[in-house]
Amino acid sequence: MATKQNIGVFTNPKHDLYVSEIETPDVGDLSEEEVLVHVRSTGICGSDVHFQKHGCIGPTMVVEDEHILGHESAGEVLAVGNKVKILKVGDKVALEPGVPCHTCKPCLTGKYNGCENVEFYSTPPVHGFLRRYIKHPAAFCHKINLLTYAQGALLEPLSVVFCGIRHINLILGQSVLVFGAGPIGFATAKAAEAAGAYPIMVTDIEQSKLDFIKKEIPSAITALVNGSLKENVAKVTDDGINNFDVAIECTGVEQSLELATHALDFGAKLHIIGVGKDHQKFPFMLLSVKEINITFQYRYANTWPTIIKLVEAGIIKLDNLVTHRFKLEDAVDAFKLAGNPKSGAMKILIEDS
Repeated sequence: MATKQNIGVFTNPKHDLYVSEIETPDVGDLSEEEVLVHVRSTGICGSDVHFQKHGCIGPTMVVEDEHILGHESAGEVLAVGNKVKILKVGDKVALEPGVPCHTCKPCLTGKYNGCENVEFYSTPPVHGFLRRYIKHPAAFCHKINLLTYAQGALLEPLSVVFCGIRHINLILGQSVLVFGAGPIGFATAKAAEAAGAYPIMVTDIEQSKLDFIKKEIPSAITALVNGSLKENVAKVTDDGINNFDVAIECTGVEQSLELATHALDFGAKLHIIGVGKDHQKFPFMLLSVKEINITFQYRYANTWPTIIKLVEAGIIKLDNLVTHRFKLEDAVDAFKLAGNPKSGAMKILIEDS
């Protein structure tokens, strides 16, 4: 049962960031298929920082009111609805933030990440998970009793990555070029390694992030791409790799997309995970004459059971991605650190006991 005052981490159209008391969900108000969860660990995503600093992501996701952030969370089940059979009080769960309508065409064809009426927690106007207590549909609370709460919080970004790996059907021995050495880029490289890709190169404009990648994935090749296009092309092709089979773009930056095109082999795949500007330029003719296959993705679907199994087995380990931890009451300080690109932070967790 809830024993403390519920609190949440808010932003608003003025770009304020604050922790405030909110109503504690009443067990009696649970629907038959909901559970009450004490949120124990939540990762700060770049989108959370973007919503707070810029107030929007694209033209449709706009902060228009007081808004609770957070969508990378895990917690403890405190109560269950009358029809909930898959969970019990005391279970550890990872919270899947996208709750679809189950009736539109994407839902009915198994692609619920494209649901026309999805409620994605933390995307305005749907409040996020950065609060002490929350009600959530049991079907989107995935049991993780063999994992820590921190590992459970990391399952959301790993879902993004796993969806990308599945998109391109990565196979043993393919060479992979990963753009971006942040949390998603790191998790992508780890997943590609687990899938048997070789060699793997990771690029970034910050040497400290590349140093982290090299420490955690010794077999990976790293490249600092802070020069001209010609200089950067030379950097990513001077390690005995003429052209890559696959490029996975995790930054959404136009220059990375162009560099990827130059670094890929004929008939290769370019998969774009990163979120960038609404309109960008592509090297059209080069893409054409090299027959580069470009794919995009929007969030994820049907990923959680598989990635839980992979993390439980130790096939993919992201624990060292966590560099900083803050108490829920100190969330403002956590966001200040997350919003500083020179901080050296990789993944910041906000935790509650």
